[in-house]
Amino acid sequence: MIKLKNKLVIKVLAFLMLIGLFGYIVYAEHPSKQTSTTQDQQSNVLRGQSYLDDVVKIYVPSTYNIDQPIDNSKYVDQSLEKFSNMFGGATSDDGTGAWIGDNKKLVKEKVTIVYSFTEKLDKNKINEVVAYAKDLRTEMKQSSISIEVNERMYFIE
Repeated sequence: MIKLKNKLVIKVLAFLMLIGLFGYIVYAEHPSKQTSTTQDQQSNVLRGQSYLDDVVKIYVPSTYNIDQPIDNSKYVDQSLEKFSNMFGGATSDDGTGAWIGDNKKLVKEKVTIVYSFTEKLDKNKINEVVAYAKDLRTEMKQSSISIEVNERMYFIE
């Protein structure tokens, strides 16, 4: 009787192990289920925390009159102040922009990206950012100034 009982236990354990292995294989082949679990865990960890849905960026060139290199810190500070007043805070990052010029050669330019995250991005705020970009374009004698709203780039002419 003990041998029969042990064999039954071994068979049940082997069966359960096979079910577990099958479940692992199915789970491993579906990364979307893993992502969902990670997102659920992240949601649980961040539940109740404040967050900001929207981001607005302005690309401050480092040239004046299109191609004359300048120190753009005055314009960066001006943009940081403008965005801080509009959205409650701002950050700047230095970068390099590039494009192919009329002569078919690469043109590179230093640029500073000033950006703010916000929870209240409405038509009035966007209009204010566009008006500021137009003023900056005129003041810096640029053909356009780039702004980005929620991952969409706009060239303000």
